[in-house]
Amino acid sequence: GGYAAIPLIQSQVVEQHGWLTMQEFTDLVTIAEMTPGPIAVNAATFVGLRIAQVSGAIVATLGCITPALFFVSLLSYIYRRYKNISLLQSVLACLRPVIVALIFGAGLSILSMVAFGGDAKTLAHLDWVGIGSFAAAFFALRKLKWNPILTMCLCGVAGLGLHGLLGI
Repeated sequence: GGYAAIPLIQSQVVEQHGWLTMQEFTDLVTIAEMTPGPIAVNAATFVGLRIAQVSGAIVATLGCITPALFFVSLLSYIYRRYKNISLLQSVLACLRPVIVALIFGAGLSILSMVAFGGDAKTLAHLDWVGIGSFAAAFFALRKLKWNPILTMCLCGVAGLGLHGLLGI
């Protein structure tokens, strides 16, 4: 899925090619998450637009969609045909923890950027107000047994609100 692709996108766009800074990349992930559609396609469109305007956005989007369309169609055919074979089930069972680790790594990378703001990674540089407001809102809403996704969205809004009110 798209979340598992975030470290790969970051590696290519930020570290290898230098098309975006880490701050711009976190903005890209935020925008790609908020807009409808898959995160990888939205990210490709955003980067293509940034590098070569509308033509770059079109080429980047097609470049992201076309190989995936081909491979997903092929994998779908293979899975439907051989889904009862134990070897295939074993391979899929081994891939699950890898995907979780990729998503966790992407989350830590973005959390590091948000929490430390690109500064030296020490406790003195943490955005304690942002982290505290997020944690307080999270635990308060979880105590009310709200939907976890709604809880995360409301925590984000609470953090942005406090950030804007306090001007930090």
